Amino acid sequence: MSVTIKDIAEKAGVSRGTVDRVLHNRSGVNAAVAARVKDIARELGFIPNRAGKVLAARKQNIKFACLLPNASIPFFSQVIKGFERAQKELGDFGVTLKLFYAAKYDEQNHIDAIRRISRGKFSGVCLTTLDTPEVQFEVNKIVQKGIPVVSVNTDIPDSGRICYVGTDYFRSGKTAAGMLCLINKEKINVLILAGSYNMRGHKERIKGFVSGLESHNVDFIVADKIESFDDDETAYEKTRAALKSNPKINCVFVASAGAGGVCRAVQECGKKINVLAFDEVPQVTEFLKSGLIDFTIDQEPEMQGYIGIMRLWSWLMEEGKRDSKDYITQTVIKIAENMDAI
Repeated sequence: MSVTIKDIAEKAGVSRGTVDRVLHNRSGVNAAVAARVKDIARELGFIPNRAGKVLAARKQNIKFACLLPNASIPFFSQVIKGFERAQKELGDFGVTLKLFYAAKYDEQNHIDAIRRISRGKFSGVCLTTLDTPEVQFEVNKIVQKGIPVVSVNTDIPDSGRICYVGTDYFRSGKTAAGMLCLINKEKINVLILAGSYNMRGHKERIKGFVSGLESHNVDFIVADKIESFDDDETAYEKTRAALKSNPKINCVFVASAGAGGVCRAVQECGKKINVLAFDEVPQVTEFLKSGLIDFTIDQEPEMQGYIGIMRLWSWLMEEGKRDSKDYITQTVIKIAENMDAI
């Protein structure tokens, strides 16, 4: 005989309405009472009526908020395609999306955008944002309202989010180091560009790259580390200045966007410099095919957006709210010959 909400209510000594609110992760229930109800539901082997939830969803307006750093960064147009593909598949259930943008990597802009989302009536949130204590605090306030949050593309693990959907940045950085060691046998003098040191993914990718070089026991030195804020013009100006002040640089590691500006500066420099880039965006593709970039490492951005929305949907459909596992996309090496093959 299946366990019902009435069974849970009787054992917990609360009303069926209270059990319903807890199992649907809604606010208005004392934290200790909610924890006891969930424990009893697990103890009794409560099985969510997923089919009933799906049918009920047809009568609701389910709206997800999606926060991204900036609409002008080409990479995120692919993430948005994933968001929209998921929305289309869930359209019969009335699922809609609203996109929000923060001005690149300014912390206050991200905080303001998260607060705008918090004031809205959303069923769940997908976000790509900074990993700082202040931002974590704002995200956690959304979580405390009973609204599920999924971090997409870069993680904010101390925010209360239900899961992370994106690449393994440390692994992709280490992969780039391994590829570099195959094509460069000289002493490596590397210039490192990050979009922002407040983005967890960017920092992890740099750590992976340095760790990879160390594991290969190659002779290398980090000539300089700079932030480009994922802006091509900033990347161009800072790379040009670095190459001029340090002519021994023979490698530029671009941990996020800005590869187009870096390649312009390298072209003007007039000597062979390895440019290590990520993602299959138009400028990277152009320079890869021309030979200025030797390879790029893709991270399935459309899949990130798609899975992010689907994880929110699954969470809403699950009574009793089970832990949601992270989804790590593939680390895909692209060269000129296989750009259109994968």
